[in-house]
Formats: sequence, structure tokens, C-alpha cells
Amino acid sequence: MNVRELALDTLLAIEQKGAYSHLQLNEAIQKGRLDGRDAALLTEIVYGTVQRRDTLDYYLAPFLRKARRLEPWVRVLLRLTLYQMVYLDRVPDRAAVFEAVEIAKRRGHRGIASLVNGVLRSIGREGLPSIEAVGDVGKRLALATSHPEWLVRRWIQQYGYEEAARMCETNLRPPQSTARVNRLRATVDEALARLRGEGVEASRGRIAPEAIRAQKGNLAHTETFRAGWLTIQDESSMLVARALAPAPGERVLDCCAAPGGKTTHIAERMDGRGEIVAVDIHEHKVMLIEQQAKRLGLDNVATLPLDSRRLGERFAPESFDRVLVDAPCTGFGVIRRKPEIKYTKGKEDVAALVEVQQAILRAAAPLLKKGGTLVYSTCTVEREENEEAIARFLADHPDFFLDASLAERMPEPVRPHVKGGMLQLLPHHFDSDGFFIARLRKKV
Repeated sequence: MNVRELALDTLLAIEQKGAYSHLQLNEAIQKGRLDGRDAALLTEIVYGTVQRRDTLDYYLAPFLRKARRLEPWVRVLLRLTLYQMVYLDRVPDRAAVFEAVEIAKRRGHRGIASLVNGVLRSIGREGLPSIEAVGDVGKRLALATSHPEWLVRRWIQQYGYEEAARMCETNLRPPQSTARVNRLRATVDEALARLRGEGVEASRGRIAPEAIRAQKGNLAHTETFRAGWLTIQDESSMLVARALAPAPGERVLDCCAAPGGKTTHIAERMDGRGEIVAVDIHEHKVMLIEQQAKRLGLDNVATLPLDSRRLGERFAPESFDRVLVDAPCTGFGVIRRKPEIKYTKGKEDVAALVEVQQAILRAAAPLLKKGGTLVYSTCTVEREENEEAIARFLADHPDFFLDASLAERMPEPVRPHVKGGMLQLLPHHFDSDGFFIARLRKKV
């Protein structure tokens, strides 16, 4: 199969089977045995089509009014072809249309091929309908940036129109490729020098001192990575271990820990001493934590498959110096990496996850020693899951309080975004993931 047919199958798997975009894309690249150029084109088409789905459907709608019910694969084929026509300057329209018609002939029949050809050529002649003609500002922003209208209106209410618009626009850009340098193996400068020797162009991160950003090359495919010098991690996520501030020799609990990025960062900051117990509900994901710890040369990580809502069944009260609750969340801060999230999550998911988050916090709180530190983090921008979740927890647990020292523990560029003991980063602040961190202390 050619690149566009692989793109069609990948997009159908994401839409119909709920496959994760990044995993399905990797599988398609391997299946098609694609070289670097074709793999890049496939990635662009798949991610771009998912990111712009609602916008593409808005553009297609006037040209499909007379069409009978479309089979799902035909609609997806039209979307991915229109994406190339509108957003990929290096792909000639005639080439994209020709490929679409050929795929339609192979997969369907002459009538479907004729419909695909007619729709795409009509768009080429008549042009696209204007989104600017939509009067309602919330609906217009939702269509222009291909976000669900309910979510856009929610963000406008929470952050104001300008911030919501910048967040939506940022979510359409490719995510930055970043990694954390393992301080037990190398310095940032040493890692950058080794990467240069492998032909990878990278520089220091924007906010986390241990971060590097890749401009060219795949960090995960380097000997530097395989040697345990690097962990692939977003810069915002790197701030969590800094907020927790573990000390060598302490006992730390990491709830919902897979795949282990924060676990291993905590272990590195403990200089490999003490113990960090990493818990995750999925046994196969616990194995991922173990693999990461082994690759990085970390011996102070213990793992356990366990639902974090049942922590009290396995651990004694006040048995940990520090606790991290990196809670399950809607993930609306990582839409750039997993664009399908914005279509698969709804209002009901927010409400359900809030209850899960509170249950984990309730289970974790008794395990912390008096005077100990609890950090709560999510990769979402939803206030109901973040600031409101912390307010609810504190109301139910008067023996905890927000720790205002969070600001001084953060890198200088981040400090203006800290309010009390809480930090909310939005994707456009530092071209990183949207992330929330709260640092709490237990009263002595």
C-alpha cells in the first residue's frame, strides 16, 4: 500500500477502534516499511487530518449535500485528501485527487470513485466555505481550530477568549520533542555533545534545567538514549519531581506511575538512594516502569500493580515521606500529542474522572507522614480537575495545607504562573504540554 492508503487505514483504526494515534502510526510505518520521507508524510497526513477533522468536515459539508449516506472510509478518504489540498503546499492538488480516486476505485466501485472525484474537483473550482461567516464567536473558534464547541465554550468561561484561542491554536501545531538528561549518567552539555556526534541537533530546554529540545533527529533512536542518558519527557512534566523535591534516603510513593517518566526522575533526584514505590493499576504498564529504571541504571525503584484507590490495603499509615498523585485525567493538556482526545472525551468524562481523582487522594493522604509533602499533578487544563479538585480535598482534609514554597522550587521562567501552592501551565506559555501541579504539606 502507498502512503495515502496507509493513512486511510490508520485514520479508520483511530476513529472506529479507538486506537491511539501515536501507536497506530508507528505500526503503520513498520507495516509499510517506509523510508524517512514517506514516514514523515504519513505522520503529517494522519496527525493533520485528526487535528483538523471538524474543520475539514465543515469544508466538505456543502459539497456532500446531495450525496447519500457515505461509508465511513469514503468520508475519511475525502478528509485526508482535502487536508493535503488545504494545508500541504508541497503536495500538488492534482496528485492528491488522483491518489484519492485510485484508492476509491480499489476499495469501492466506479460510483464511489466518481463521487470522490466530483467532490474534490468541485472544491478546487468553487473554493471553501468561509468560517468567518459564522457569527457566534465560540462556534467560530471551535470550527476554525477543530475543537468540540462544548470544550471551547468551557475554556472561554475559565480563561477568557484570548487565552482559549491561543490554547486552541497551539494545539494544532506539532509538539516539541524533548528529553530529560539523567543526572546520574551525564550533564546536559555532555548529552548534547554526544547527540551532536550522532547527527542530532538539540539545544537546552526553555524551562527545566535538565531538559533538552531536539530540532532535528529522533532522540529515542539514539545510542545516547539506549545508554540511559535520556528519558523522553515533556518539560512541563519535568517540573513535578522538582515540586516534590525528594531527598536521598527518603521513602516516596508514586501513584498511577506508568510509564515511569516521573518515577525515574524522582529516583534520579534522590541520587539513587532511598526507595520509591511506583504503583499502577495495569500490570503490563508496571513492566514499562521496570524497563525504564533498568535502562537508566536506577536500583531504588520498587514496583507494584495496584489500584491506587486501594493503597490502604497494602501500606501502613504514615509510612512515606513524600507522595506523588499524578492522577488520571482528561488529558486536555496533551492534545497536540494525542489529538483524538478532544473528540473522544466529553463533559461526563470530566465528572467521572474528578471522582476517581478524589478517591486516590483520599487513599494516599493517610500514608503520608506528618510534616510530609504531597504533590498532585495532571496533564489537563480543566479547573474542575485541578484547582477545584484541590479545594475540595483541602475542605475534606483540614490536616493538609497548600505549600507556598512551590514558587521558589520552580525554574525562574515558570514562577509568574505559580499562584499560592499551585501551578497551571497552558500549552502556549512555553510551547510545552498543559500541566497542573499543586504542592501540599501535612500538618505536624
